[in-house]
Amino acid sequence: MGMTGTIRIIGIDPGLRRTGWGIIETLGNSLKFVASGTVTSDGDMDLASRLCQLHDGLAEVVHAYQPHEAAVEQTFVNKDAVATLKLGQARGVVMLVPARAGLPVAEYAPNAVKKSVIGVGHGEKQQIHMMLKILMPKAEFKGNDAADALAIAICHAHNRGGQRMRAALAG
Repeated sequence: MGMTGTIRIIGIDPGLRRTGWGIIETLGNSLKFVASGTVTSDGDMDLASRLCQLHDGLAEVVHAYQPHEAAVEQTFVNKDAVATLKLGQARGVVMLVPARAGLPVAEYAPNAVKKSVIGVGHGEKQQIHMMLKILMPKAEFKGNDAADALAIAICHAHNRGGQRMRAALAG
């Protein structure tokens, strides 16, 4: 697939309870909303079963929408070790799904995502919601997880050219 065509990107906001996903298309400087949603896991089930639910739910999304590239937020929880470990396991599963489907997976720090969408490296959820509507008037999202996922996809759309360049220079 050449650099000339439309690129479909899935942005993913990992979480054990809720993993948000958002799909956009980018052509040149234009952004088009495709879909968004949330994959949830059942809190009453054991960890392995919950990771399986995240895997299967996200795999369905990737299969249904056939994105070309994936972008995942680099989330770090420092509140307590157990929460951090669970999030890390969820992130592992979430990164595995697009990687298994043959997609390149980019990672972005939360402040990079905010900077890309709002223009500054810090900001409230409401600011992200507002900017999504400005950048993609047709965008639909229920909740912060799906909104964050769309923001991650937009961040990747803005940065992917530079990443290609850096990879080419490094190689």
